Amino acid sequence: MNEQRFIDTAVAFDAVPKDPDGQGFSLTGDGRVSFRLKAPGAKSVVLDQFGTVFALGEAGDGLWEGTFDLGRGFKYFFLKIDGADVLSPYLPIGYGCSRPMNFVDVPVPGEEDWAGLDGVPHGGVTRVLYPSSVSGKHEAALVWTPADYDPAKQYPVLYLQHGHGENETGWAHQGHVARIADRLLYEGSMREMLIVMGNGMAVDREGRGGAFPRILLEDLIPFVESRFSVKTDKWHRAMAGLSMGSWQTSLVTMSHPELFAYAGVFSGFMRFPRSGSDNAHLSILDDPDAFNAAFRVFYRAMGTEDQFFSAFEADDEMLKTKPGLNMLRQTFPGGHDWGVWRRCIHEFLPMLFKED
Repeated sequence: MNEQRFIDTAVAFDAVPKDPDGQGFSLTGDGRVSFRLKAPGAKSVVLDQFGTVFALGEAGDGLWEGTFDLGRGFKYFFLKIDGADVLSPYLPIGYGCSRPMNFVDVPVPGEEDWAGLDGVPHGGVTRVLYPSSVSGKHEAALVWTPADYDPAKQYPVLYLQHGHGENETGWAHQGHVARIADRLLYEGSMREMLIVMGNGMAVDREGRGGAFPRILLEDLIPFVESRFSVKTDKWHRAMAGLSMGSWQTSLVTMSHPELFAYAGVFSGFMRFPRSGSDNAHLSILDDPDAFNAAFRVFYRAMGTEDQFFSAFEADDEMLKTKPGLNMLRQTFPGGHDWGVWRRCIHEFLPMLFKED
């Protein structure tokens, strides 16, 4: 079946091994994190949070310790020992910035109410491999199926994309999309569906980037529709993504309104964020009647502290010149991070396929 339930790249370890020296981290209960790491002979051990540096202090016997306020939510950081990047097996590992990275996830008050694991039946997340005519090799995707998935039924599908430097594991591991969907479904707040997460960093046969839109349309969607029991009309197909995935969503859905009826643009770019694109996909915005007939939901959202918020506001201004478009706009407190994107998907999922 070309189906796997493991990840062949070290990108998604949830279990952190125990160490006799007590290496690892602990949460203090007030939002801070205590670290204890071993680096005999080192001159410095620091956590570099994208330019904000937290220095651990020597604690004897080669151990280094420190307690810091990294902020609430999911926090990547670079662990550096004497200036060299190090990946600790005693801290959680995820995939970001095009490499495995250590992180901590500091509980956000209230998030457990809508993204907690306890008290709900859980669906499955399966890793599938599918042949790509665009890349010339097998590509990977993750597929969330609801707890009572029945192959005799047909389900609508959401294609959900990560950001730049991440891969298909991002939404399942860092984004907690499975537990969010599990709870929404249990509460009766969303429709049953499949959620398919592809690798948006894929390249074509010549090694050129930007290949994922073609891979999605030519390879991944046909594979999903042949492998799983899903509905195949546009009214039962959605796409959403964060950051780079938001641009891919804008490009694909507005270029192919005959294929998608729902779009979610998280930390969200309507236009290519750099020069070099004619943004021809935006032509559908010139005909509000056609746009409104094509999309049942077109949702844009961003964190108010996002470094790209000016681009979001520029899209606001662009859309003001095109009156009559039915779009939803949302902002959340926070930056360009998983805390915001978890909120985005939690709000977006209940909007999908309500007409069924």
